[in-house]
Amino acid sequence: MEKLLAELKQIIPFKDSTDIGDLVLIVSKEPQILVYALVTDIARDTTRKDEWWHLSLTFLTVPPQQITWTLRTAQMTGMDVFTMGGEERFVKAVNLAPSISRPPEKKTEKKDGKGNKTKTTFLKRVK
Repeated sequence: MEKLLAELKQIIPFKDSTDIGDLVLIVSKEPQILVYALVTDIARDTTRKDEWWHLSLTFLTVPPQQITWTLRTAQMTGMDVFTMGGEERFVKAVNLAPSISRPPEKKTEKKDGKGNKTKTTFLKRVK
């Protein structure tokens, strides 16, 4: 499991925190699973003294599957590998922001009525 996680950390940009609306990668050793899930809710488990959370997820499968796992903060942020039913699991949020970039603004030069050069972009202002 450690080798697989080391390889994944090299190719996937992960976040250090997990929030509602995040996309998380879930890795399971047995059965061998790599699946994405959407975090739909995070609620404190008030029945426990320590910091445990109900992490509601929707697996992005066909059909989508909704589950709720009770995890500690370190487990739901990928700091700890944990076990369920004796099998290792890993959950960590994926950082999608680095892959989303704005195209550079295209600037062109125009001449106004007086022969002066003005810079404009390809965007038009609509009133």
